[in-house]
Amino acid sequence: MGALTLTNVAKSFGATDVIKGVDLQVEDGEFCVFVGPSGCGKSTLLRMIAGLEDVTGGDVKLDGVRINDLAPAKREIAMVFQSYALYPHLTVRDNMGLALKQAGVPKAEIAAATEKAAAMLSLDALMGRRPSELSGGQRQRVAIGRAIVRTPKLFLFDEPLSNLDAALRVQTRIEIAKLHRDLGATMIYVTHDQVEAMTLADKIVVLRAGRVEQVGRPMDLYNDPDNTFVAGFIGSPQMNFLKGGPLGLRSDTLGIRPEHLTLGAEGGQIAGRVSHVERLGGETLVYVHTEDQGLLTVRLFGEHHHAVDSAVTLGIDHARAFHFDAAGLRLR
Repeated sequence: MGALTLTNVAKSFGATDVIKGVDLQVEDGEFCVFVGPSGCGKSTLLRMIAGLEDVTGGDVKLDGVRINDLAPAKREIAMVFQSYALYPHLTVRDNMGLALKQAGVPKAEIAAATEKAAAMLSLDALMGRRPSELSGGQRQRVAIGRAIVRTPKLFLFDEPLSNLDAALRVQTRIEIAKLHRDLGATMIYVTHDQVEAMTLADKIVVLRAGRVEQVGRPMDLYNDPDNTFVAGFIGSPQMNFLKGGPLGLRSDTLGIRPEHLTLGAEGGQIAGRVSHVERLGGETLVYVHTEDQGLLTVRLFGEHHHAVDSAVTLGIDHARAFHFDAAGLRLR
């Protein structure tokens, strides 16, 4: 079991409030991702769950048991950091089994646990190597293996892919998703990368300035955001926001995703000129400068050719648009 409950959880550093009354339920076996811009409090919240930061107010409960005052080692929680934090003088095998050795677990049990974790992470052939002989992706897998052998109730990941290059990030992201399916364990994962959030999560928690803006499944947040912050943060390229007045709309702001704008030479609702084109093979992003709405992004699937500075008009799929009031809240 590994159900986590946060009730009015708060954290202050002196007079500065960084976590401002967070309520959250993470179900047993769920993959939950905390996402938000730098400084929103997501890593601080994760460290509070782990016991590495004191809780100023509220309750943290694991399987119904309040753990606020428990030492990190007593919480049955394993954490994987952005830095691998491996001991350079120990082999992969010894790094993975160190926590069990320090806990007095018999050697045979340590060997069985490390071999099982190594098989899950394709580390079998690397068990005798030291960290300096491993790639960045291999080191991160060792750090994950070190967490697995402890059989915790809850896994915490703090931006574990940040130090990897783009190809390794994708590969390791797939491995973490498979690991979650194989273990059926509860996992909480912190990232500023909304693509990671969308591809890994059962549930996403969007944070801003120490508060929860919205909680939901990835596509629910994409298709049904509560406000302009969530609408703009979830999705890449991000949503276009248009001033409702010039379009004769009832709302202050109209949100429209790049794939829901059409681009043509005439017949659209918004006139502009092509400012820049990014041809990515499978899709083409066209940036259009408009007089009333500024720079807008259009996503076209496949290869398209539009000359920079050419005159175009944009059409809006109003059935797929979002309306927001002056405070940025969704009008439904």
